[in-house]
Amino acid sequence: MSAKHYLASLARITDFPTQAYDVDRLPRDAWAAGDYVVGEVVHAPRDSSRLESTDGREVEVVPGDLVVGAFGVRAATLSAVGSWEEIGPDGFMEALTAAGLLGRATSVARRAPPIMRLEYRGHAVRGDRKVVMKDFVPTAGASPFTGPVVLVMGTSMEAGKTSAAKVIIRQLKSAGLRVVGAKLTGAGRYRDILAMGDAGADAVLDFVDAGLPSSICPQPEYREALERLLQMIGEQAPDVVVAEAGASPLEPYNGATLVARIGEQIRCTVLCASDPYAVVGVVQGFGIVPDLVAGVATNTTAGIELIRRLTGLAALDLHDSSSRPRLREILTGTLRVLRE
Repeated sequence: MSAKHYLASLARITDFPTQAYDVDRLPRDAWAAGDYVVGEVVHAPRDSSRLESTDGREVEVVPGDLVVGAFGVRAATLSAVGSWEEIGPDGFMEALTAAGLLGRATSVARRAPPIMRLEYRGHAVRGDRKVVMKDFVPTAGASPFTGPVVLVMGTSMEAGKTSAAKVIIRQLKSAGLRVVGAKLTGAGRYRDILAMGDAGADAVLDFVDAGLPSSICPQPEYREALERLLQMIGEQAPDVVVAEAGASPLEPYNGATLVARIGEQIRCTVLCASDPYAVVGVVQGFGIVPDLVAGVATNTTAGIELIRRLTGLAALDLHDSSSRPRLREILTGTLRVLRE
């Protein structure tokens, strides 16, 4: 079987499908987060052999295949932790996400499946320059978006944020609003914002569009990318933005930087919780009182009741159709655009 060449979804902003590039091994002091690199698959466990392609499909790879991804950093509480900076002289690295976020794993959750391993084959280069994600970020245009935001946060990864965002988008679209779905922090995957589009969002964007493989980076770099991303959102002229903040605000994904920047625009905050006690932890640790608690912790009436008893906050199972009138009431009470 001949080896194949795949573009991971972190390369979805590039012109790689139509414009040629070379592959060259660069010295270590030339490496940085956001570099596009080529890795050869050396180990693809059955449960982790699928790669997210530039159109969001999952494709199966086998040893010997070549993958174009980007150097980055991930710090997942329930999956993998790693960084491009941990790659050793042997050049071995892992796909820290299926989107092609590449780095050396330093910790993997015991319940997580083994992850795909690759060997560095070189950087994507053109002439004497390496190709990086920021090469494909459009130049600044319109003013930043200044309208209302529904911010969907979590107590951890896999707490139900994207599922909640989809329900909220459907409600807002049913009210005749123009909605942009956005993921403003986290580790690069395409599937989350594609799901927002499937729910009816008129446009979807994330930090990858602003040139970041993940939002774990120095604050000044994240702020610069966020400003460009907000401009790109503004160019879509939305009535409201449903914005997901990946992971939890207490993890190193610049959640606090995000909230500090868009805080005045946040009209409604939805906290998706992995369990009722985590709600208390995030409220106390981050100092945000959400307008609504949703997610995994609200899958049963016992969870909902415990959240209310511990915090006094509104809690809804958004997958239960009987919760929709109350959700609409909360959205109407917080979003001025729904009152007009």
